[in-house]
Amino acid sequence: MRLYLLLLLISTAATLVLTPVVRRIALGFNVLTPLRERDVHATPIPRLGGIALTGGITLTILVGYSIPYFKPVYSASPALWAVLVGSVAICLLGAVDDIWELDWMTKLAGQFLVAGGMATAGVQLINIPLFGVTIGSSRLSILISALILVAIMNAVNFVDGLDGLASGVIAIGSLGFFAYSYILQRLMGEPTYVTGAAIVTIALAGACMAFLWFNFHPASIFMGDSGAMVLGLVLGSAAIIVTGQVNPMLLTDDSAAATWMPLIIPMAVLIIPLADLVITPALRMLHGKSPVTADRTHLHDRLLVQGHSHRGVVLIMYAWTALVCTVAILALILPTNEVLLWALPFLVGTIIATAYQFPGHRRRKAGVRGTGTPGGKVAIDDGVEVISRAGLGVWYPLMRSEHEHSQTKNEDKQ
Repeated sequence: MRLYLLLLLISTAATLVLTPVVRRIALGFNVLTPLRERDVHATPIPRLGGIALTGGITLTILVGYSIPYFKPVYSASPALWAVLVGSVAICLLGAVDDIWELDWMTKLAGQFLVAGGMATAGVQLINIPLFGVTIGSSRLSILISALILVAIMNAVNFVDGLDGLASGVIAIGSLGFFAYSYILQRLMGEPTYVTGAAIVTIALAGACMAFLWFNFHPASIFMGDSGAMVLGLVLGSAAIIVTGQVNPMLLTDDSAAATWMPLIIPMAVLIIPLADLVITPALRMLHGKSPVTADRTHLHDRLLVQGHSHRGVVLIMYAWTALVCTVAILALILPTNEVLLWALPFLVGTIIATAYQFPGHRRRKAGVRGTGTPGGKVAIDDGVEVISRAGLGVWYPLMRSEHEHSQTKNEDKQ
């Protein structure tokens, strides 16, 4: 465990050092997140934070190879090297998108290219961790693995809508995944606790916790697509790698739940974006809009518009992620009745806190739109649309998507 703590410290320290450097570079090259009417930040914020996150993860994986205790797992499987190379590749794709804004088809093609390469190199789902199903075809295994990686990448990108939300949720989830991987080795009576999944998740946790220092509200840097896609890729890789650890024959009846934990924990980490992914398009269609309309109907946007604090919304989402991850881990080591006993107070507290923050609760709404709230005053200055948040007195160019431009023109005609 001490060596894993060393890797955690290395990942944390490296990301803490790299993030201010990347921020300065982003400011120097004017790589800033522009303001849109639906955004929550009040001023343009530098992005490319994913480069710092990737640097911390990459350095940690390389250091792990130099430690004799960890070295056998690098020799036994190429998966860790595939994660390292894939993370760098997807970070470069995301950085290009952060700077020049690729169209969605090009970005998706790049994601499948990287994910497919990683699956071919060893990050491959062989056994579905439920009912002992084995994927018989190598090509089918590569395809399913690539689809899982791309889906998780985009799910994390989807939740990256508030300061510190994605980095905090993934930090909690990766620590939960590390605990699962570590405990699983003990349950199966393995002679060593070294696993590829544990190395990857501890590196991910350290990088996310360090980045959160700069990314929590009010954020001084955003991770951008270069970060969100890397977090999703590494988390998805851990979920796939850990399935190779599970041998149901070595587990007792009491610990049989371990076979389906690789499915439960990623779902726990992504419970917020997955719920939003279902609820938001449904609400749009109920109001006669396209399900892919860019607007302020995401869960976190609706909470903010109701007057709830930026930090309060993020902390509630942390709490739900931690709750589900904790219950999943406890289910490995405790009987069901004890799990319920430990989880019940946490569940009640989280429900009460959520009820207080959720839209509809009687709470004073913000009288004006300001920092951390979508919207602002929009005006035309010399033929250019500009926007200002309340109380700042500074106007910035307003960026609209093509859909928003056409929607505005239609409203003007009406």
